[in-house]
Amino acid sequence: MKNSFSFFLLISTFVSAQDEVPKVSFSGYVDMYYSYDFNQPKPEQKLPFMYNYNRQNEFNLNIGLLRAKVEYSNIYGVLSLQSGTYVEDNYANEKIKYINEAYVGLFLDKQMKHSIEVGILPSYIGFETATSNSNLTLTRSLLAENSPYFMTRIKYNYKPSDKWSFSGFVTNGWQRINKPQKDIPPAFGTQISYKPSSNSVINWSTFIGKEFNGMDYSMRYFNNLYWDKTWNSRWRTIAGFDYVYQNKTWFSPVFIAQYSIYPKWQTAFRTEYYQDKENVIIATNDKFKTLGFSINLDYLPNSKVKFRTEARYFKSENDVFEKNSDLVNSNLFLTTNLSFEF
Repeated sequence: MKNSFSFFLLISTFVSAQDEVPKVSFSGYVDMYYSYDFNQPKPEQKLPFMYNYNRQNEFNLNIGLLRAKVEYSNIYGVLSLQSGTYVEDNYANEKIKYINEAYVGLFLDKQMKHSIEVGILPSYIGFETATSNSNLTLTRSLLAENSPYFMTRIKYNYKPSDKWSFSGFVTNGWQRINKPQKDIPPAFGTQISYKPSSNSVINWSTFIGKEFNGMDYSMRYFNNLYWDKTWNSRWRTIAGFDYVYQNKTWFSPVFIAQYSIYPKWQTAFRTEYYQDKENVIIATNDKFKTLGFSINLDYLPNSKVKFRTEARYFKSENDVFEKNSDLVNSNLFLTTNLSFEF
């Protein structure tokens, strides 16, 4: 925490010493929720492979954020502080828990086609973020929940046009702030984004690095591909697919469709499948081969506030869900939240 504040203070001091006045902006996000699991699991966390909205039968703070950004000429710096059950579930093994972002960015040319970012940043993988108000569904998809939320990394980005963007990454590993073992080499990643139009994005992201496979460390080769398309003022769809090889393979397809009923009302439907037969990434008592469905209804009283309710159902080939003291092959739960950004 101390090092991150010093890092941010250094940027502020640098830009303040110049002739121009730096631009400083502040923003925030608050996300309160209630979730009810009809299986009535005994652990505090409803599902061990979910890391958002994961407390049973209680009102709680999923994530609260306070963000500061300094911009000066071709340099910018961001520091974001966080709290909530999202932090407890995702940062349990990290020494630095309450920093969501702490990074510096630099544009390398006047046209802003080349840039570098260094620090703690949100993950570049996938189409869903930790702040659910920007996602089509209230809860994150299975493939998103079991890929990184954040990384400590160096990013180089080249954007030759409005349609194409190419990025390369060197990271401390799969959802890591600190490296778990100092003798493990850094991980690498790439991202290619293509926008055939202002309403359509096709994205391919990769990750290559040594990660824990349940017994020891081995190479993980990860691919994420998605297509995000806004068809008109009412319909938007996202189709995504994860494919990973690490000794064995696991994969996950997902399809989400959102429909705007009225300007202040939206609904979304999701269907997904996740297969991790060797329990490399999802540690259950049996092979994880699970089909999922969800439907949500959102009310948007204004541009800053969202009230969302979602019903979600999982059906597995094996008994991997806890119900009271037994294991069953299905799970149904309801989640509702109220979020506010400023």
